[in-house]
Amino acid sequence: MTDFGVTDDGFVLKPFDQILGESFDRARAVFGDIDLTNTSPLRKILEVTAAEDGELWKRMEDLYYGNFVSTAFGHDLDLLGEDVGLPRPSLPSTGEVLFTLTAPAQARRYIVPEGTIVVTAPPVRAFGTTATVTLDNDNTNVPVGVVAFEPGHGGDVPKNAIVDVDPTYRAIFLADFGGATLTVTNPAATTGGTRTEPDDVYRARLAGLARNLWTVDAVAQAALGVSGVLDVVLSDPLGGVDVSQSYFATFAFDQRAFSSEARRIGEPYFFDVVVAHDFRAPWRTVGPVQGIFERVRAAVDAVRPVGIHPNIVEADHIEVGVRATVVVQPGSDGAALLAQIRQRLATDIGGGRLGGDVLYSQVVRAFVEQPGVVDVQRLHLRRVPPAFGRITFGGVPHQSAVAEAAVGDNLPMGPTELAVFSPGGDAIDLTLVSS
Repeated sequence: MTDFGVTDDGFVLKPFDQILGESFDRARAVFGDIDLTNTSPLRKILEVTAAEDGELWKRMEDLYYGNFVSTAFGHDLDLLGEDVGLPRPSLPSTGEVLFTLTAPAQARRYIVPEGTIVVTAPPVRAFGTTATVTLDNDNTNVPVGVVAFEPGHGGDVPKNAIVDVDPTYRAIFLADFGGATLTVTNPAATTGGTRTEPDDVYRARLAGLARNLWTVDAVAQAALGVSGVLDVVLSDPLGGVDVSQSYFATFAFDQRAFSSEARRIGEPYFFDVVVAHDFRAPWRTVGPVQGIFERVRAAVDAVRPVGIHPNIVEADHIEVGVRATVVVQPGSDGAALLAQIRQRLATDIGGGRLGGDVLYSQVVRAFVEQPGVVDVQRLHLRRVPPAFGRITFGGVPHQSAVAEAAVGDNLPMGPTELAVFSPGGDAIDLTLVSS
């Protein structure tokens, strides 16, 4: 006989025909030989009650699986997160702003970088642009998307609430506009701050939650909980192998809790936290936007052991592009197809982790899975070195110009490097040809 309900293999749902059959057996036991054919009034009553009982079994199944992170969803998943002190995070508001250039110089282009900080009137709400904007004498009004730096409903601001570029950001990055004047506003309200993380993302966050304190896992979790942080790598010490020592290549680095065996009690000890972040978020505090560095340090300080101090290091964000010839079907919309390919590449490449190589096969799929693409030929992966200083521990040489891999080769990343898709510039060279 099959067991139903809670079993060693989980919850086994009782099917409708089993419930109805048991109802027939009970009716015969009470009334004897009765009519239970399809036209019987009693059968109709039993079918209705069996259907209600079936819904109760489904509800019991939901209640059972709602007790586990791997199977819970919706409100049940929220309750599990609250139990462990990790409520479901909110998402940032998004919208669009319009940059307007007044009195531009002839034959000059004005660049507003991606990540430019635009602000509302007090109380200040800060947003970052999601793309680079180019203005000139012929293009003085250019729209661009923005995303709030802080998640939550506070980023939902009404129309025309965004009034200026942050003065500190303007003084640092937009000081060379000369006699031209740059203004900004949002033609429509920003929205989305009331949304929360989807179940799959929140479930993965809960599944990886560290259940301990003062450990490497707990510190990594605290850093990953900072808005704008994409990935972290902790090491004890990071690449700190002293090759002059006799135990070089034999000691189990990165496998101890903050070098507890090698550190004398009472002595300060420093470890490295390499942080990869959304490059639109400033590393150091700029105007009203608190920097990733300061926020990660504050989060790590809450869980680090006494006498052990973090060295917060910015990861190298390596711009990745491609050079290829794309064969398309006759009559295809080339501009739309290129936009779809770029969007797919941004999703696939931007979803990696620190030290994760960019796979040639993954990039090929981004091309050939687009409707209208017949083939992709002579595809080379490209990488552009970071604009500022980098840290490296071998394996990936320091490049001074665009580096291009051979056809079929993956693009290796160092342990402190994060691949970021570059939608334009020198790294992208795509040629469309009709089949």
